[in-house]
Amino acid sequence: MLYILQAFLGVGAIAGGGALVADPGGGLLGMPLTLLERSPFSDFLVPGLLLFTVFGLFPLLVLYSMIRRPQWRWAEALNPFRTLHSSWAFSLYVGFGLIIWIMVQTYILNAVHWIHILYMSLGLLIQVVTLWPPVQRYFMLDYRTERR
Repeated sequence: MLYILQAFLGVGAIAGGGALVADPGGGLLGMPLTLLERSPFSDFLVPGLLLFTVFGLFPLLVLYSMIRRPQWRWAEALNPFRTLHSSWAFSLYVGFGLIIWIMVQTYILNAVHWIHILYMSLGLLIQVVTLWPPVQRYFMLDYRTERR
């Protein structure tokens, strides 16, 4: 289930972020620039790049890491949970990041739309599934075989 949630987020954000980068005026997604009046951005280029990389590419990298379990030093350095694979920690980070992203969006827009509820729920669901004890056990490290 966690794989599906990360894939859904990643693929959707690549599509949405890619559309915003391709057309920073928001026309491809039917988003007027007036949505950015309370933001520091004059167009959707920077938000599109952030969406594409942080919530598109990154969750797909986390998904890859959850499946393949590589031992990346940089990932382990950012993992405070020494008994769990770094991909588990990064799944939590994705969930927290998505919740913060949606909170900032609703603040800037001074409104809540159904898409915000959907993606806030997705962020919370990623958190809940990641913290579910069977999922935690699945990502437990066996120090004899996986740690060097």
